[in-house]
Amino acid sequence: MATINATLAGLTGAFSQPDTYLGVFEEVTKQNIQLNIVERAWAAWYLWMQNDILATGIMSFVMHEVFYFGRCIPWMIIDRTPFLNKYKIQNEQWECASLVLLSHFTVELPQIWLFHPIATYFGMDYGVPFPSIWKMAMHIAIFFVMEDTWHYWLHRALHYGPLYKNIHKLHHTYSAPFGLAAEYASPLEVMLLALGTVGSPILWVSLTGDLHLFTMYAWIVGRLFQAIDSHSGYDFPWSLRHVLPFWAGAEHHDIHHERFIGNYASSFRWWDYMLDTESGPEAAKRRRERKMAALKAKKAQ
Repeated sequence: MATINATLAGLTGAFSQPDTYLGVFEEVTKQNIQLNIVERAWAAWYLWMQNDILATGIMSFVMHEVFYFGRCIPWMIIDRTPFLNKYKIQNEQWECASLVLLSHFTVELPQIWLFHPIATYFGMDYGVPFPSIWKMAMHIAIFFVMEDTWHYWLHRALHYGPLYKNIHKLHHTYSAPFGLAAEYASPLEVMLLALGTVGSPILWVSLTGDLHLFTMYAWIVGRLFQAIDSHSGYDFPWSLRHVLPFWAGAEHHDIHHERFIGNYASSFRWWDYMLDTESGPEAAKRRRERKMAALKAKKAQ
């Protein structure tokens, strides 16, 4: 059995392997009181499973399903709350959970299973203790920027005629997005977009040798929440875009689904702003103002 890091070195020889997870957790707790309860549970899981790839695969898939569908449930409740309907950008109802769930098992599960051996090959740590909250926050912020860049260029390419027709069109089945529709897409698109979400941390660890699996999980949860919220169809006064002007959010992505063009980025607005691919009334107004200014300058010459 592989020992997950030096903190637990020799631990498996210090006790007869208990048959239950709780038994392993108790043994880990006795000999590693310096670890917090989450770190103890984490270590016990790997020691109990006795197969690191299997342990990561199961934990990763369960985490993805719990947080994806768990984050969708509040939006489903909001959809059925009349008082909150005034914040809904468009009004449509759909059913797509079954296709999304099928995609999770047939497309995303194999990718999740391959992540552990690939990431550990490049130096990912998955032992205990976990990195500091500040280090995790820095890595997650970097991953958001990296993924947003990948998403912008790939998404923009997917709106090219043949690619749109054969790959991306399924995601635009509904002109008004909602939470569950965040991963309603063709298998090929799911795999391509996953390269940004999963590939960014792998690229980072291959260059720096500095990444922890727990940080990866926090990043995935953050990315899931961002994707689901941007497809929610709701723009509240307290939505993040009203606090961070460069954040995209539901309003930004809803316009993309409504007009089928522009607003290609996932998390931030800067790529669309810099490359003039923004869509919507405000962007159209700015373009008109630029044209008017250019005409006035031309006439003044």
